[in-house]
Amino acid sequence: MTSRSRLSRRSLLVLGAATGVSAAFPLRAQNAQTERHGISAFGDLKYPAGFSHFDYVNPNAPKGGAFSQIGSSSQFNQNLETFNTLNIYSQKNDGALGMELTFASLMVRALDEPDAMYGLAASSVAASEDGLTYRFRIRPEAQFHDGTKLTAHDAAWSINTLRTIGHNLFRIILRDVESAEAAGDDILSVRFIKARGRETPLTVAALPILSRKYYEGRNFDDATLSAPLGSGPYRVGRLKPGSFIEYDRVTNWWGEKLNVSRGLHNFETVRYEFYRDRDVGFQGFTARNYLFREEFTSRIWATSYDFPAARDGRVKQEILPDQTASGAQGWFINTRREKFSDKRVREALGLAMDFPWMNKNLMYGSYDRTFSYFQNSDMAAQGKPSPEELALLEPFRGKIDEAVFGEVYVPPQADGSGQDRNLLRRAGVLLREAGYEIKDGKRMTAKGEPFTIEFLNNSTSFEPHHSAIISNLRRLGIDANMRLVDPAQFQLRIQTFDFDITVQRFSTSATPGESLRTFFSSDAAKLTGSRNLPGISDPVVDALIEKIVEAKTRESLTSACRALDRVLRASHYWIPQWNKGTHWIAYWDVFARPKEKPRYGRAIPETWWRARAD
Repeated sequence: MTSRSRLSRRSLLVLGAATGVSAAFPLRAQNAQTERHGISAFGDLKYPAGFSHFDYVNPNAPKGGAFSQIGSSSQFNQNLETFNTLNIYSQKNDGALGMELTFASLMVRALDEPDAMYGLAASSVAASEDGLTYRFRIRPEAQFHDGTKLTAHDAAWSINTLRTIGHNLFRIILRDVESAEAAGDDILSVRFIKARGRETPLTVAALPILSRKYYEGRNFDDATLSAPLGSGPYRVGRLKPGSFIEYDRVTNWWGEKLNVSRGLHNFETVRYEFYRDRDVGFQGFTARNYLFREEFTSRIWATSYDFPAARDGRVKQEILPDQTASGAQGWFINTRREKFSDKRVREALGLAMDFPWMNKNLMYGSYDRTFSYFQNSDMAAQGKPSPEELALLEPFRGKIDEAVFGEVYVPPQADGSGQDRNLLRRAGVLLREAGYEIKDGKRMTAKGEPFTIEFLNNSTSFEPHHSAIISNLRRLGIDANMRLVDPAQFQLRIQTFDFDITVQRFSTSATPGESLRTFFSSDAAKLTGSRNLPGISDPVVDALIEKIVEAKTRESLTSACRALDRVLRASHYWIPQWNKGTHWIAYWDVFARPKEKPRYGRAIPETWWRARAD
């Protein structure tokens, strides 16, 4: 498997705004009249003004042909297995993958830098000396697909609409925006609150720019299959709800020749296929129903690429390095339910997982155990706290588990038997200490009720992994089972927190900030549709997130992330699963691509192009 990590198609969530950016750039020391062509978290930029193109693209890549795939990441209301609306910025229904291709943003991410962005619809940006007002200069050539001019009025309307009536996640990631106003058609002025986070200006720069005129007389948050007016490199083409959607390249797109676009968006058509069953999806690939696949199932990767087209070279398999943080994948425990309120109970549940057995018997030894919320990055806590971490944690002594000040929690290594008796015995002790006794062979809660657990899932390919941990939970007297639901019902239950335990995976950027609020803050715990699935509501966690947001250097940012990691791991909000530092890709041999991929992104299909039609 891996059914769910780089792995988890279903659960791969993007931190930050529409492009997954986590950064902002401090201009407090700069003159308010200084305009810059790019921004980053700490002011550093790789590319100078007037640069020709990003280093990781082929600026002469030919345009044309088609690219088709199963999607591998989602944002806001998007569903990886189905769709019934083209409005992905609303709370309603299941959004179509790829709709972000149809919208331009003020700036775009450079994938070979940790967090830098450069101008797209905005040619430049200037900031006040106090860093609380950013003025974006809109390019005169920017326009919507119907030929109408894209102005600062549209950008201001988009920001204000998204933060007030858009998907609930916008209310968290844009809460530091005080106002957005147009000073004429070409100048957008965004004002931030005094305590604004480092990330917020860049989040704003990454937002989709929507047409104010288009939405006159329309309800912005309606679920609809009518394509909204866009301004990006693609527009909606053919579609069949729940089956496929195509995006057609916009001929003579206004942004095509800009340095941030050269060598990108090379396909005439980009198509997303939707399958509700992972194995059926693989059969679709072997039948050439789509052309590119990132493999998330180790069983398929290890055993199934022996079909004729793979044997004779028409289908290529490759392993690409993934140098980004692996993020967090695991079974997240819904602490909104009283039976999971005691962290000793949650720790006991984690002891029922035998990762070595799963890895060997279900995943062909392909994975490493995950233990951190910032896995495979400098932000992951290790050993005992450093002096810098202790300085952040000491004010909370007495309010957090004393274990936070010692060795960071790492899940104990199981013996690989599938039912490690020592770990299960330890789990039983923890449950008894929490008041969960055995009666007539059944584990009872502190209220004297049978202890039941339902694992919510929407993929049959993940059943063996659930069965393994469920088997051990039953040995502890817990009545555990897995509930398999369809993708639409799954999404609804996740959004309304109607589950006991479910799998989630999310990745952090190299410069996390305010976006962490969407996953760990008390505010997010109460907000329908937020990514805080375990319902974390802890003033200490909130305070440490703000330390991360306020960090002025990468060193202080790293220390604050490690301190947060320690507190989260000591509270056992999840049963951490597994990770790997590579992308498994397979594709029909009709593509070409640049020699090197950028460090901070897969860049597929953005940088690829069609090499042959057959």
